[in-house]
Amino acid sequence: MPAKSAPICVMRILKPHDLKLGQLGPLPRDAEGGPVFAEPWQAEAFAMVLRLHEAGAFAWSEWAEALGGELSAQRADCGPNDGGAYYERWLAALQNLLARKGLVTPEELSAMRDAWAEAYAHTPHGQPVRLGGIG
Repeated sequence: MPAKSAPICVMRILKPHDLKLGQLGPLPRDAEGGPVFAEPWQAEAFAMVLRLHEAGAFAWSEWAEALGGELSAQRADCGPNDGGAYYERWLAALQNLLARKGLVTPEELSAMRDAWAEAYAHTPHGQPVRLGGIG
């Protein structure tokens, strides 16, 4: 299991005008009301959704429906409020939406998960996990 890192605020990654926070549901928030991330991958997943929407890969209503479905399906999960479970659902919603739209196949998703797991298993402690020069 990866070591916990310091929370990352999306405001350092994205410009405030890029955010549509009112439509995102119960994100973990910092003192100023911005989203907080317990792990770097959570910020990356967040930014990926915004960028893919901006690029026209899906409508915001499609994203909201996909995320809402994932959150509803996992409502029984009452883990720690560090955003981990929320962003796991966020990532699942993104993967499912992209697969439904034919932008990625289930086989490609599985191969990518396996490649990242392999890279993680072979990365020295404290070093960033890299996949073929990515990451």
